[in-house]
Amino acid sequence: MTEDKRRLIYGRRQGRPLKTGARAAFDADLPRLALPLERLGDPAALFPGLGRLALEIGFGGGEHLAAQAAARPDTGFIGAEPFLNGVAKLALAARDLANLRIHHGDARDVLERLPTASLDAVFLLFPDPWPKARHHKRRFVSQANLGEIARVLKSGGVFRVASDIADYVRWTLIEIARFNRANGDAFLWRARQAADWRLRPADWPATRYEAKALAAGRVPAYLEFARP
Repeated sequence: MTEDKRRLIYGRRQGRPLKTGARAAFDADLPRLALPLERLGDPAALFPGLGRLALEIGFGGGEHLAAQAAARPDTGFIGAEPFLNGVAKLALAARDLANLRIHHGDARDVLERLPTASLDAVFLLFPDPWPKARHHKRRFVSQANLGEIARVLKSGGVFRVASDIADYVRWTLIEIARFNRANGDAFLWRARQAADWRLRPADWPATRYEAKALAAGRVPAYLEFARP
């Protein structure tokens, strides 16, 4: 597979024109919040004095990421999102957060540059489900991406996935099981009872996508996997 093919990003890059406040935040605050990819070889240097590091893949409007960063000042948070409008919203919400950096682009750019066993948590919340069978190859949960997530997570680190699409939940569990068969139980599903995946944990802030799903009558699932 060629580099250009591998780096193809599907989906929208921008929605409606940015409102004045969001545009101002994007222009003024994003340069300060922007993640310098060339410095990811030593991510701790990006967040001096902080002992933990987490990544959110495709943060949407940024509600979850901003809430996590505000609640956990001991953790450095990286968010990757190609959608301009979401990046602008997070830049506006994160003006007072010193422990957050934004990559306006492909999360794979971040994953491949991170050192092995450098993250305490990875979040993938309500990703595009790409429901048509011919588009399933576009789903972020894949063997290649799971390999990178497993590599960068520390022992005891967690990988959280949320979706309101039952087929994507099944897909995730199948892909995780497939990866585990080939890699010796790299991800351990923490659920012991139905409530563990049916109820959102208290330390898992809600997002607008979750609210839309609930309003439409769809029931989200909250999956948490740990690295042994």
